[in-house]
Amino acid sequence: MSVHDVEIQSLRGGPADLAQYRGKAMLVVNVASRCGLTPQYKGLEELHERYAPRGFTVLGVPCNQFMGQEPGGADEIAEFCSTTYGVTFPMTEKVEVNGEGRHPLYRGLVDTADASGHSGDIRWNFEKFLIAPDGTVAARFAPQTEPDTDELVTAVERVLPA
Repeated sequence: MSVHDVEIQSLRGGPADLAQYRGKAMLVVNVASRCGLTPQYKGLEELHERYAPRGFTVLGVPCNQFMGQEPGGADEIAEFCSTTYGVTFPMTEKVEVNGEGRHPLYRGLVDTADASGHSGDIRWNFEKFLIAPDGTVAARFAPQTEPDTDELVTAVERVLPA
């Protein structure tokens, strides 16, 4: 199944409609507002703004499974992201990325290994999955991989639609 076929709600309610990204590249990131890695929102927004005109989006997926670092509701999360980091990229509802309650979106992502060979459970907030325009996973990046690293930027440029 393609990522584009997964049903997930948007942060503000209603379907997120991942099918709208068919033919585009996407970076799916499990995010949290109270994590040491939260400043990555700034780099994610810059990446989104830089490549959006070329058919790319970041998709933020709030998750509270790592030391309760995303405890707020939808309004609180949206307000924090907007006012603190100027986030304009789309965000989904808060979901579980590991365990029995793992959202179907992440069931389709976790089997992909990153450059160090890690596959399976999400390790921490801000783990990143690069989705190719056909909906397949093109790459996985560790939580500590900053959005502006050469490795990530090169991978994004490689999968941008022609």
